Amino acid sequence: MRIFVKTIVFFAITGLLAGCLQPKADKFQTQRLIDEMANETLAKLYHAHPETRNKVRLAAGYAVFDSTNANLLFIGGGSGYGLCVNNGNGSKVYMNMAQVGIGPGLGIKDYRLVFIFKSQEVLTRFMDQGWEFGGQADAAAKSPDKGGAIGGQVSFQRDVEIYSLTSAGATLQAMVAGTRYWRSSDLN
Repeated sequence: MRIFVKTIVFFAITGLLAGCLQPKADKFQTQRLIDEMANETLAKLYHAHPETRNKVRLAAGYAVFDSTNANLLFIGGGSGYGLCVNNGNGSKVYMNMAQVGIGPGLGIKDYRLVFIFKSQEVLTRFMDQGWEFGGQADAAAKSPDKGGAIGGQVSFQRDVEIYSLTSAGATLQAMVAGTRYWRSSDLN
């Protein structure tokens, strides 16, 4: 019975987090807020990994996501939002993401993901159809101004590099997760 109650509490918290994630504003204000989040995230990435500036500039395109994820015992999940940019023509697609996973862990974490697409084919497929894939393991303890994080993402695409930046939260997990990315019907 305890596990059942914990599972219900977990999904209630995850649902509340998901509802709070995407900025609440009209379409153009929300797009502007997501653009600002992406620019701030890229600036942090460039500071932490200076070589990525040229990788992003020379790539077919890139995507940036803001996500919150929670893990309670053997169940995890999360959601987020972001955008994908085609460097060739400058087009943007605003996107959503959701994650469900299983594996030992405990905690809540706010993090940003940056995808660097090396091929136009993979970029176009991501922008048009989204993706589903998974696998991650990390340890993080971070407040907005203190702490550290170790993380990794596993991509099953050779034409994509993925960087994860933890901004706040505390988590210890090793989870096999399915993550889905898709176009936002409200923002495109």
